[in-house]
Amino acid sequence: MTVAVFFGCAFIAFGPAFALFVFTIAKDPLRVLILITGAFFWLLSLLLSSLVWFIAVKASNADDATLRRSLLIFGVFFSVLLQELFRFGYYRLLRKANEGLAAISEDESSAISVRQMAYVAGLGFGIMSGAFSMINILSDSLGPGTVGIFGDSQYYFITSALMTLALTLLHTFWGVVFFDGCEKSRWWVISLVVCLHLLVAGLSLLNPFYEGSLPPVYIITLMMGIWAFFSSGGSLHNLTALCTRRNAEIETSPVQPRSD
Repeated sequence: MTVAVFFGCAFIAFGPAFALFVFTIAKDPLRVLILITGAFFWLLSLLLSSLVWFIAVKASNADDATLRRSLLIFGVFFSVLLQELFRFGYYRLLRKANEGLAAISEDESSAISVRQMAYVAGLGFGIMSGAFSMINILSDSLGPGTVGIFGDSQYYFITSALMTLALTLLHTFWGVVFFDGCEKSRWWVISLVVCLHLLVAGLSLLNPFYEGSLPPVYIITLMMGIWAFFSSGGSLHNLTALCTRRNAEIETSPVQPRSD
């Protein structure tokens, strides 16, 4: 049973991200490099926030439960702000690199657009964030032990996987919207992305009250997905044209005769 929980939660948490990587990134070495570098930038933000957390804990009273709870909240929000700061720094780095690639190109065009970089960088942030959120939980899911034996929630593993999935997708959507805001100098867009990230982090502090955290997080994920779709150049006309073309291909495809 523990093995089934392990693989089930792993596929829920990382299945969509793995599919996005295989079908949209793995074949392009430049995209793979951007994704790995994005994951590295997220790791740097985690390292700095962990250092601040370590100093704050050592300088505080370990026996004060209220203070430790306050430090936890501070650490979560500080980590979010640091992640967004590193996202902005990564945008600036990619922008300079993109200009350099265009300058040395024969036709003065870049091999990858800013929108594509935003998607790949966001997915890199999301994959690394999800890995650090879920790796220890997956290890514990292999046992030994029984979840909920002391009155805790029996849905800890599945809800953790669902939250990791949402955060992975959110980082991807936030990356697209954030880069678009930077490109168009729309600081209100950047501020809104940061505020939504802080909101999702605050909702995660409600756990194990999963009814109050998961539904709002998935509502935000759906809204950010729609926003990212339009920010990346999508439109209702494109969706209609795609559906119409696929229906036409199905209708015109030859039907193979059945041989008995």
